[in-house]
Amino acid sequence: MIGYVTLGTNDLARAERFYDALLAEFGAKRFMETEQFTAWTDDSGGPGLSLTRPYDGQPATTGNGTMVALAAGSEAQVDAVYKKALALGASDEGPPGQRMKGFYAAYFRDPDGNKLNVFYTG
Repeated sequence: MIGYVTLGTNDLARAERFYDALLAEFGAKRFMETEQFTAWTDDSGGPGLSLTRPYDGQPATTGNGTMVALAAGSEAQVDAVYKKALALGASDEGPPGQRMKGFYAAYFRDPDGNKLNVFYTG
């Protein structure tokens, strides 16, 4: 159902460095880029993630209640992605842990303030 998710950024070069390193944890790499935006995907054919400078020229802002969830293959991958995100400059929004039966997750904000979650169900 979801083809890709786009997040706004005010510093595309910084955001590219953050997401190149973070999304490598999922085996994702850049597949499309212009001076305006960059997009990543993995080889699964599933949804991608892209970043863009807003086309209207106004500053990018984060949405209240908006979040992108990244599916991990294990609890260990949740831990690793969360740790990597913080090392790359993300801020903590909730450390890894069991949120409810069968749902292990961690929450963080990227350097632009976009909220992300990495989760494992199993």
